[in-house]
Amino acid sequence: MEPADPRNRLPSGRETPFLGLVAGVIGLAVVVSVLPLVGLVGRPDLLSAAFWTMAVLAVGCDARPFVPSGRRQTSAVFPSTCFTFAILLGWGLGPAVLVQTVAVVVSGVRLGHAPWRTAFNAAQYTCALAAAYLVLRLGPGGLFDGHRPGWTDVLAAAGATVTWFAVNYGLVSTALRLRFGGRWWPAARQGLPFELLSTGSLLLLAPVLVTAARATAALIPLVLVPLFAVYRMAYLSDEQEQLAALDPLTGLPNRKALLAEVAEQVHRHAERVARGEPGGRLALLLIDLDRFKNVNDALGHAVGDRLLVEVGARLAGVVRDRDLLARLGGDEFAIVAGGLDGVDGARELAGRVAAALTEPVSLDGLPLDVGGSIGIALYPEHGADYATLMRHADVAMYDAKHRHDTVAVYAAESDHHSAERLGLLADLRRVLEARPAAGRPVRGGDGAVLPPRLATDPPGADTPAGGPGCDAGRDPGGPGCDADPDPGGPAAGRWWLPRRRPRPAPAQPDELLNRILTGADPVRRHRDHPALPGSSPVGPVRGGPPGPTGREAGLPARSAADGPAGTGGPAGGTGETGEITMYYQPQVAIATGEVVGVEALLRWWHPRRGMVDPEELIRVAEQSAVMRLLTHRVVDDVVEQLAKWSAAGITLRASLNVSVRDLHTDEIVDRIADRLAHCGVRPERLQLEITEGALMADPRRVLATITRLHQLGVAISLDDFGTGYSSLQHLRRLPLAEVKVDRSFVLGMADDADDAAIVRSTIELAGALGLRVVAEGVEDERTWRLLHAAGCDAAQGWFYARPMPAEELAAWLARYRPLSPVPSPDAEIPRRHAR
Repeated sequence: MEPADPRNRLPSGRETPFLGLVAGVIGLAVVVSVLPLVGLVGRPDLLSAAFWTMAVLAVGCDARPFVPSGRRQTSAVFPSTCFTFAILLGWGLGPAVLVQTVAVVVSGVRLGHAPWRTAFNAAQYTCALAAAYLVLRLGPGGLFDGHRPGWTDVLAAAGATVTWFAVNYGLVSTALRLRFGGRWWPAARQGLPFELLSTGSLLLLAPVLVTAARATAALIPLVLVPLFAVYRMAYLSDEQEQLAALDPLTGLPNRKALLAEVAEQVHRHAERVARGEPGGRLALLLIDLDRFKNVNDALGHAVGDRLLVEVGARLAGVVRDRDLLARLGGDEFAIVAGGLDGVDGARELAGRVAAALTEPVSLDGLPLDVGGSIGIALYPEHGADYATLMRHADVAMYDAKHRHDTVAVYAAESDHHSAERLGLLADLRRVLEARPAAGRPVRGGDGAVLPPRLATDPPGADTPAGGPGCDAGRDPGGPGCDADPDPGGPAAGRWWLPRRRPRPAPAQPDELLNRILTGADPVRRHRDHPALPGSSPVGPVRGGPPGPTGREAGLPARSAADGPAGTGGPAGGTGETGEITMYYQPQVAIATGEVVGVEALLRWWHPRRGMVDPEELIRVAEQSAVMRLLTHRVVDDVVEQLAKWSAAGITLRASLNVSVRDLHTDEIVDRIADRLAHCGVRPERLQLEITEGALMADPRRVLATITRLHQLGVAISLDDFGTGYSSLQHLRRLPLAEVKVDRSFVLGMADDADDAAIVRSTIELAGALGLRVVAEGVEDERTWRLLHAAGCDAAQGWFYARPMPAEELAAWLARYRPLSPVPSPDAEIPRRHAR
């Protein structure tokens, strides 16, 4: 059933300005037409055959006007325009207004217009005729009254024609603007060519018609021939427009028609929502065929085209009559379904579409299986215009493909290319392309800016002349090697800032109180216990295999557990994009309590967003080439920091994570080898951590990259063992040095027998294969003792220390005292009961 014309209803929310325009136009029409209509009484020239012939033709032709085909009656061609404008030229304003009003009433009844709309149409024609008549009166007068027309008469008639068209089109466009909203000029410009061709041709016929009427009324009907030509031109123009909105292969509407339909339906449903009526939801379904490329490649494009025609016919049998089915191109279709109450109606329609695509399509006796992935976007929840709804439906469709599902409704968390994320990606690229700036403040773990004494190496630190990351005989121009080191530290570059003498803290006679104050105040703690890279570490720092790392490219997916973290350390970037720095979390041998390594974690402090969530940062970066820059930055910073620690007498290993993209090429191996050689760091001091998901992405290429890293001397750790595609084959085939137990098992092992069993089994299995085991997420003493009882090699977590910048880590190492667990009744691992 064809929906009612929305222009017969008053616009919700814009009633006052719209009704004001309607009332104003009607009132103006009454004012300008009263005297001319009164003057019709007693005029003998109105009894002529020529006048009545024109009047009858005007009313009769408008009984069947030409209405452009399509779903919207935007512009109708009313032939009465030619006759009433000719009456205006030959008989004046009054007769023209009278005949035009009768013709409008007849066409209004024929087209089903609302009474107020018919009155407005008659009024706007009256105003156009009155304006044209005023221009005619500015001429010499007596136009077509028997004398031979001159150039001034022609100019007056041309001016009247232009005035009629401008007033009429301007009033109609303004009414549509107030009725449907939007900007006035773009909407008016869209329909201008059609109106110039159709209505303009009718107006230009009027002077010819008046000239013929002066000779004899018998010539007037001959104007029907050019009128038919105008009708035919309008028809052909509309036909061309319709063909431009159809897909030539399937005959379905194309993207252009879909855009126009969505725009109109959005207006209609906005009014429904404003009036509180049911069915105020509009759904846009985007359908992409599965395995269509296989058909094209195997059977040819001719068979693929036949398949598309058959699929289009099937979909047309599924949608409702009031819905629009369109082919966007290739193997993509779209459905616009209105009058829904929620997402359930859209899902029900998508289910019917999926069922129609499930049945094989038989072509030349060969059954072809084609499924489809369907994305759904709803108005107004997911967008209020065509572009937004289409983009969100596209996101949902690819989400369905990614999840190997059939139907997916748009969800913001699945939109990896939103404007916000694109802006975040651009900021990340800028901050990665900028190198660390001298004099940039260093932030502590709580986000506060650390004093210069905490943020720099002490004057007594034993570092090479080229900077703490270089050997004396190496190239001073490489990363971590300053060619002209600044002895004044970062703050020395800010020569315009006055130096403030630190305020002495009052001494506390009570030793316990003094220890409390020292522990709470990082400045006081650093002054009383110098713990910078120049200080000697406490106890022996064991070597051995490197420890585990952060998440992909050094970013761990543990923002909540890591707690609040500022940015600090060697920061880089600009004031507009924030600072990037590396944090390090100690890894401790459980049996001896000695620090055996650190895990490198990346932190990004954004000036507007604050601390960016690590998981979000990884999702944004992994979709683009920015991941390569991020990996390079992490590798450079970690290797440089290892060189600084070596120069200060601190021997630590550091582990970091790399992206799946990095493991698909040998570039990561060459980068690590170059940085290690450049800064003089031994390969065994660095370890890369990979996840099982990375192994499954492309096992052949990943294995080749891992093998090269192993040959280089860089150890490999398998992260999050047991949470992904766990396979014992990985432990046997890969050159691994370490297995890392995921924090999800470690956190619950003290209370959950299943988690404890998984942890114990992983430790026993790795030990039997000669692999180290590191447990992450150790946050309490009982878990620490349970891991010791189970034979775990090392652990990390808040029980030992939070992630911290390199400077704070050096201070922590100076204070740290190894602690070994002793046997305790609490160390008994929970065991599950037999089922």
